[in-house]
Amino acid sequence: MPAARQQHSLRRELYLFALYRLFESALLALIVFSPAGALLGEMHMPELARTVSTTYVVLSGVLLAHAWRLYRAGPLLRGGVLPHVVVGLGVDLAVVFLATHALPAAGPGIALMFVFNLAAGALFLSMPWSMAFAGAATAALLTQYGWQRMEDVAERPLAEVLMFAVAYVAVAALMHHLGRQMRAAQRLADQRSAEAANLAEVNELVIRRMRIGVILVDGAGRIRMANEAAQVLLLDDADGDDHPMHGRMLSEVAPELAERLSQWRQDGQQNELPMACGPDDAEVLPRFTRLLATSDATLVFLDDTSLVSRRAESLTLAAMGRFSASLAHEIRNPLAAINYATQLLEESQDLGASDRRLLQIIHQQCMRTNGIVESVLGLARRERAKPERIDLVGFLRHFIEDYRLIVPEENAQIRLTGEPARLPVMFDPRHLQQIVTALVNNAVRYGHLPGEVPRIALHVEESGGVPVLSILDRGPGIPDAVTSQLFRPFFTTSENGTGLGLYIAHELCRANEAELEYVPVPGGGACFRITLPPQNTLLQPD
Repeated sequence: MPAARQQHSLRRELYLFALYRLFESALLALIVFSPAGALLGEMHMPELARTVSTTYVVLSGVLLAHAWRLYRAGPLLRGGVLPHVVVGLGVDLAVVFLATHALPAAGPGIALMFVFNLAAGALFLSMPWSMAFAGAATAALLTQYGWQRMEDVAERPLAEVLMFAVAYVAVAALMHHLGRQMRAAQRLADQRSAEAANLAEVNELVIRRMRIGVILVDGAGRIRMANEAAQVLLLDDADGDDHPMHGRMLSEVAPELAERLSQWRQDGQQNELPMACGPDDAEVLPRFTRLLATSDATLVFLDDTSLVSRRAESLTLAAMGRFSASLAHEIRNPLAAINYATQLLEESQDLGASDRRLLQIIHQQCMRTNGIVESVLGLARRERAKPERIDLVGFLRHFIEDYRLIVPEENAQIRLTGEPARLPVMFDPRHLQQIVTALVNNAVRYGHLPGEVPRIALHVEESGGVPVLSILDRGPGIPDAVTSQLFRPFFTTSENGTGLGLYIAHELCRANEAELEYVPVPGGGACFRITLPPQNTLLQPD
């Protein structure tokens, strides 16, 4: 394609050359046919002068039409330039020879005009062709000089003829060299242009695919460019537009970001606090830099801090998995010892009924703690759940009975609400036990007002064939500022909490194809809703 573009450029210059030739022919015709031509002197051969000038105008028009057709043919057409230049210079040379003889007084001017034609032709021709035309022009001048001597016409000085001959050769050589340099420079420019275009495409692709949002904002606060990551962070729906932010004001798209940009332009200080952007309130950290030192345009980089948080979570979970694996046997050993000691105590004949009941509680809690260790290890190893068919209502009733043995009713009131008498579901019972325990413990610890006894409701319902379990309390609720971080690992608002309870419950729900979400309760309180997998027809009660 660079070669084709160069050919197209040459044909454009050829068209301008042909247009100049038509101007020359018109000027020669004006000298011959107008009364003003008498000011230059008498014509030696008037008929020859009229014939040559008329023919030159016609041929110039034909050559101009041919040059226009070559120019309009487009960059893919090859060739056609060399034949046109050769024919055109041949016509110019013949006109110079005949017109100089017919108009001796205008001879020097006509010969001087041919200097430009020869110079322009040498830009298109090779060195042999350029020297050939320069030699032919020199021979024509010498022949014309001899012809005028024989006819005893007003003689031209021989020195003038020789000077024109030297000028023809010098101009042809110089312009050919200049033309070769111009073509080399054009090829280099086309090559550099193609490389620059490729680099621009690569840069655009890299910027468009970057995970960091990039926005170019001009001095007036108008967005000139934004990559895909920035559009995802700041816009809800692009409406099918490839550039939905282009041309819009930054204050319209992200008012807080525009305010930070204005503040940075005033004091030059970067604000290191993340900010919420877009319809999803994604946390981003904006960074600003000037595009050029003398420009008002600013590049805005939007770092999605959630990516950093997810990477940190991944590293934390990996470390937790390794730590859990190494700590598992250390936990199981004392559990096994406690369990074994409990079994030995149960064999004693000196224990009363209440003491034996306490030993049963110890034994059950040892088994439950061991199950929790297994669940954490399974979560760290990403083991699949082992769902079983269970009756959700019966499971929760048994859970409440066991929980009241640990936490008396005067310390926490737990009740089961809902319409269904039984609700079969497919769920891993160990996981469900751990999930409900974690949610109820949170409700007992945080879900009550000061001086009141925690009142917790386990509400069971079936919505559209989907089992739903809600754990509700009547406490102060959860602030809106922390709801988006509830299920992140190690996030806690308590000094004594680990921040793993809700996260493990959320992950265990996902492992069982269920969904755990927080639902605000109007008027106070909190609700954690578990949407279980839809029922299978085989699980319907008889």
